[in-house]
Amino acid sequence: MIRFSPRLSGLTRFASTLALSAALLAGCAGPQVANYAAEQPVLDLRQYFNGTLDAYGLFTDRSGKVVKRFTVVMTCSWSGPPGMETGVLDEAFTYSDGTLERRVWTLQRQPDGRYTGTAGDVLGTAEGQEKGNAFRWGYTLKLPVDGRVIEVQFDDWMYLMSDKVMLNKAEMRKFGFKLGEVTLSFVKR
Repeated sequence: MIRFSPRLSGLTRFASTLALSAALLAGCAGPQVANYAAEQPVLDLRQYFNGTLDAYGLFTDRSGKVVKRFTVVMTCSWSGPPGMETGVLDEAFTYSDGTLERRVWTLQRQPDGRYTGTAGDVLGTAEGQEKGNAFRWGYTLKLPVDGRVIEVQFDDWMYLMSDKVMLNKAEMRKFGFKLGEVTLSFVKR
């Protein structure tokens, strides 16, 4: 008969608990853009973000409290050979407190259908992919807060609702902790 010491059986229980926890967390993984491949209407960023759009949004903190409201006027255009187009999305923000902000995105469509992008207040390169009616966009934003700049990670999801309306929900994180969410509705003119 084999006997385990109490210490070894405690380590075994701990390892089993850890393995079970990891399996449960893996099962709770968030959605992937491929989950929306069959959804309609089909989103083509080059078509939707072309011309002038209006957007209405708000930022909520991690408790759900609305911290900021804003509107955006976007002027968008694309150029370049088919399948390798470059887009410029010029966003003019007006916040409810009267503050103005501008962000100009330069997007590059990749041969595999993915997108990369840069903007003046984005650290490095943003990466995204569209499938069905959805677009997932990830990037790190240099965000001014109380006189200093912090780097926050955005997990940005857009869902085409019709040829004129798109909904956008972005989660902001710092060191893996959720700071809040940005919710937007885009309306194409």
